[in-house]
Amino acid sequence: MVTLMGQFLYLISNLQDMKKTLTVLVLMICGTAMAQEFNNLPVLTQKPPLHGKHWMAVTGKPLAAASGAMIFSKGGNAVDAACAMLACTCTMWDVLSWGGETQALIYHPKLKKVIAINALGVAPTGATVEYYKSQGFKYPPQFGPLAAVTPGTPGGLLTMLAEYGTMSLKDVLTPAMEMAQGYPIEAQTANSIERGKEEIKKWPYSKKVFLTHLGEKREAPDAGEIFVQQDLYNTLMKMVEAEQQALKKGKSRKEAIYAAYDRFYKGDIAKEIVRGNREQGGLFTEADLANWKVKIEEPLMTNYRGIDVYKLQQWTQGPVMLETLNILENFDLKSMGYNSARYIHTLYQAMNLAFADRDFYYGDPAFAPEEPIKGLMSKDYAKERSKLINWERNDPKVGPGDPYPFEGKQNPYLDLLKTWGSSQASLNKPLDEQYLEAFTAGTTSVETADAEGWVVSITPSGGWVPACIAGNSGVGMSQRMQSFVLDAKENPFNVLEPGKRPRVTLTPSMALKDGKPYISFAKQAGDEQDQLLIQFFLNMVEFGMTVQESTEAPSFKTFQMYSSFGDHEKRPGALTLNSAMPPWVRKELSRMGYKLSYEDRTSGPVNAIWFDWKHGSFWGGSSNHGEDYGIGW
Repeated sequence: MVTLMGQFLYLISNLQDMKKTLTVLVLMICGTAMAQEFNNLPVLTQKPPLHGKHWMAVTGKPLAAASGAMIFSKGGNAVDAACAMLACTCTMWDVLSWGGETQALIYHPKLKKVIAINALGVAPTGATVEYYKSQGFKYPPQFGPLAAVTPGTPGGLLTMLAEYGTMSLKDVLTPAMEMAQGYPIEAQTANSIERGKEEIKKWPYSKKVFLTHLGEKREAPDAGEIFVQQDLYNTLMKMVEAEQQALKKGKSRKEAIYAAYDRFYKGDIAKEIVRGNREQGGLFTEADLANWKVKIEEPLMTNYRGIDVYKLQQWTQGPVMLETLNILENFDLKSMGYNSARYIHTLYQAMNLAFADRDFYYGDPAFAPEEPIKGLMSKDYAKERSKLINWERNDPKVGPGDPYPFEGKQNPYLDLLKTWGSSQASLNKPLDEQYLEAFTAGTTSVETADAEGWVVSITPSGGWVPACIAGNSGVGMSQRMQSFVLDAKENPFNVLEPGKRPRVTLTPSMALKDGKPYISFAKQAGDEQDQLLIQFFLNMVEFGMTVQESTEAPSFKTFQMYSSFGDHEKRPGALTLNSAMPPWVRKELSRMGYKLSYEDRTSGPVNAIWFDWKHGSFWGGSSNHGEDYGIGW
């Protein structure tokens, strides 16, 4: 059930004609009760919901979604399709590349459990705090070879395919290889290349690939131009050759795929990536690539009002959503009314508390010190945190809590907590373009599901334009080093060390209800991810929206956490609202101390699949901005 105000805001945000909006509103007042389920309202979305019986494929580019459909049509499962889609998004530079990182959740229908994939690269040999400080950096740089962790996406793709897929690497990579030989580039990517061309020109291999009209007024490809990446094609072909040769020697499908893995990380491909990285000033060694491994992990989970919500571990920001839901479970959100000032304030403050914990306590669990994740995920801890919410005003000085007592330990960092954030205050800085660009950097998402029960949610990223390409490999290198800190006062768990994974923003999501898949969802855009995924989830769970309505519904954005990129700044009290927000909500939030800005579209792009067990079908959703799209059958 939703309030009339919630329906009103929802209508305004989705209808272009104000007269039509007012007409519908009058009809609602005269002919309906004050509250009504969203499912009984007319479909008001700008994009239609997707429906499928056999499979669903949703991702960041229409052509990449088509590759998933191709794999499904050949008999592949959701993992096969997800790997093909991942390969295509990398090849299309959908704010990521082959040298980036892959994070995934996979529902295994036979085991009836959710499996986590950690395919994030690590800091290379020589990447020490002392080295970066000696180069004059406060944080590792945003671009270039010194921004790169080791490639993770190829290993992640190959591991998922080998362990949980059914098809050969050759079949799964065929669409991406065809694209590498030439595909019509989209305006979004082509224009991104043009905007980033001065950075691209610093790196000879990037200049060779990206600037197809070097010396002309527009040096990037035109929209619709056939964009060719011969070096990348050669790299993908080498991986397929390794697989096919292993099959000829009698190796199993899995063994053959891992032969391709070895060629990428230990063979001639690795040698060229390392050579190209070091030639341009990077720190990679062949041992860095050879020793790196994909990790298959247990995800973290909390239960929100009977729904099990899964996220990756604390090397991502994913636990933020779980802690926030634990805090919010202490309040009656539905009675507040959808996007009322009270509702927005409650979510904003709950997220502030969880993000402050993220900013201080999250890091790579493979390295000391050990993160207090058990305490952070405790329902009792969340209840204590919820008591800190000021119901009258925003608190711009929210800091990390102390989760250690909730796992029976003494906090060794109490002295750091006393001064935390004092040297990083950004209380009066505006939401300028440079800050916003860093805050929302990179990433796409891949969502697949099939009739057998396999479900995949991936948030891959890294190596976005203007990427530095590693030699003649065609592989754009990651920019994830910048998510480390160089000072333990900021976060003692996320200080740079060789071989360590940085704490990343990348956060696929999956929810189960009654032991069965309920929603699989993810979104792009850096530190925005979990705050908008929380709102998407609550739209469905608390307010009864359909999956497509939920992806498009007006949401808000908070900047009261430290950015994981650039100069790691924050903007306490800054709040971006949807332009449809009515004057009385704006006025009340301003009174409460928020600094308001507005955007016409605030919801994503979120991509999601909802499982309709009553009818035995899938519903797919994709936000009404960006190039994200899906196909179902």
